[in-house]
Amino acid sequence: MALQRSFLMLAIGAALSLSGCNKDAPTTTDDAAQAPVTSATAKAQLGNFGFDAAGMDRSVAAGDNFFDFANGEWVKRTEIPADRSSQGSFNVIAEKTLADTRAIMEESAKASDTEVRKIGDYYAAFMDEAAIEARGAAPVQPELQAIAAISDKQALAKALGGTLRADVDLLNATNFYTPHLFGVWVSADLLQPERNAPYLVQGGLGMPDRDFYLQDGRMADLRKAYEGYVAKLLELSGDTDAAAKAARIVALEIKIARAHATQEETNDVEKGANAWKQADLSAKAPGLDWAAFLDGAGLSAQQDFIVWQPAAVAGLSKLVGAEPLATWKEYLAFHALDEAAPYLPKAFADAHFAFHGTALSGTPQQSERWKRAVGDTNTAIGEAVGKIYVERHFDAATKARADEMAKNIIAAFAKRIDALEWMSPETKAHAQAKVAGLKVGMGYPSKWRDYSALEVKRDDALGNAQRASLFEYRRNLAKLGQPVNHDEWAMLPQTINAMNVPLENRLVFPAAILQPPFFDGAADDAINYGAIGAVIGHEISHGFDNAGALFDETGKLHNWWTANDLKQFNAAGDALAAQFSSYEPFPGVHVNGRLTLGENIADVAGLATAHDAYRMSLQGKQEQTLEGFTPDQRFFLGFAQAWRSKAREQALRNSLLTNVHAPGQFRSLTVRNLDAWYPAFEVKEGQKLYLAPDKRVKVW
Repeated sequence: MALQRSFLMLAIGAALSLSGCNKDAPTTTDDAAQAPVTSATAKAQLGNFGFDAAGMDRSVAAGDNFFDFANGEWVKRTEIPADRSSQGSFNVIAEKTLADTRAIMEESAKASDTEVRKIGDYYAAFMDEAAIEARGAAPVQPELQAIAAISDKQALAKALGGTLRADVDLLNATNFYTPHLFGVWVSADLLQPERNAPYLVQGGLGMPDRDFYLQDGRMADLRKAYEGYVAKLLELSGDTDAAAKAARIVALEIKIARAHATQEETNDVEKGANAWKQADLSAKAPGLDWAAFLDGAGLSAQQDFIVWQPAAVAGLSKLVGAEPLATWKEYLAFHALDEAAPYLPKAFADAHFAFHGTALSGTPQQSERWKRAVGDTNTAIGEAVGKIYVERHFDAATKARADEMAKNIIAAFAKRIDALEWMSPETKAHAQAKVAGLKVGMGYPSKWRDYSALEVKRDDALGNAQRASLFEYRRNLAKLGQPVNHDEWAMLPQTINAMNVPLENRLVFPAAILQPPFFDGAADDAINYGAIGAVIGHEISHGFDNAGALFDETGKLHNWWTANDLKQFNAAGDALAAQFSSYEPFPGVHVNGRLTLGENIADVAGLATAHDAYRMSLQGKQEQTLEGFTPDQRFFLGFAQAWRSKAREQALRNSLLTNVHAPGQFRSLTVRNLDAWYPAFEVKEGQKLYLAPDKRVKVW
């Protein structure tokens, strides 16, 4: 599950995330596009028309808690699987997609085609538990020996440079957290979008965020558990001084955490737009031997960088110079073991899960090995898998309808801009130019990635993962000095997600999200508009959220707003942030409305646009009631159904700290900002979700 959309999602894109983001719908005069989604012969997968009415809790008033009204019985009867930290609509699709891709990987082991055979060999190597047990810790020993041989700070800097990676989870494309001291992502330069640039970012923590190291209470207990885990891995590797080393490693990571920028600072695009020359690294961030670091990273010739968290980069560099070499070597040895653990014998993998899965997120049971193998193979060689997945599981009719929906929802958003009373003609002209220039990728990329240079061995699980990581890193470095490739995807077709790429003014909708409950060709139009339509609208709106609105139609970071228009836009954002900050998942613990603002703006604007598009698609036709539900009711229920979710307490608490998406039960409450929701469910003043008309946030 994707945990966060980080700052770099603006270099790559704003994404839905498995715990957050969706919605929109069509509007057209094309007869084919207006044909109902329902079919005389097809049967909707959920309920009779695409909605699981049995999952509702009708004892709850829609105006008091719309999430429970729409999903309450589902929540009561649904158990979170033992190998998951949460369960919801995304997970249901994920299970089906896992099974579909598993079949591809198992069959690929017998393929004659070289690239397809690599899929099967990679998967088989991960699945060969007997061979992994027989080799013991031997596969990680060369890396540990290289770390032990580090003799001075210059060699340390080169070794740290060698760990630099383009740290993104390609399956989700939303998580840029890196356990390496620094991370890098190569993408269009937000100051000069016609060229690529390396974005240098903070890293180095074994736990998800600085708050895990600096807060008391639950976090203090987690730090103890983490220190025990560090010691456990060192012990398993044969270290006889594991406890003392673990204490020093955690103490160093606490210092690293103190140097880190906060989540809110990290998601501030304007604070991240720091163009540094290579010489600035030594001048502004002394302590680390940057020449040696860049040599180890393969970046010696690179002169231009975007340094996203300059104070953190300076702080981490200072620590490299100040902390003992021996402690840094201990730190590197542990992190090498931590990354290798899933590919090592069961004792290592179990220890890894006991901390990362159970202690951190409350997940009691590790996923079956085949599921882990599927995820790892997707990360390593995912587009090769995706090519086959699309051939088998994504039909032309679904793509055509989704393309048409996207076109129509973009048109509906343009009409909303025209109707804005508070926006000046000058700002509207820029906004319309941005809408007109939107490009949409639906289902799969136009050109598939070439994996011919990636070496895969059927008997080397850890080596395969390491070579795949290096292959991806070098593939990214090769972009430097080259024109920006506007056809490249940062998501796989088998990803249940979607994204907006502000630097390229582009939307991406992978094939796998075009499944129920988001899209069902046999479902009622209103349900599809409320679900996948709102996904499309959400991603369009990301180009106009509090971060996306800072980019112009060319993808450049450029203020195209008049001062008064920007003031009014920000005021609406402030009101929405306050609204979400009022939600209290646990006593005294609130949603961070400021951290989640971009996603909440996209939800509000995307849902409103989807509703506009749905109403326009009716073209005056008589509205029909299905099983007692009016069209507007079905539209909003389709939206709420897409956000069915429940999470273990630890996972939900972590999400509130690190995730830029609000939990699903609160995202579904976006409906209270749309006027049409009130008459649809007879919501009256005095009910808990009621907002007076002037308090309903309308951003676009």
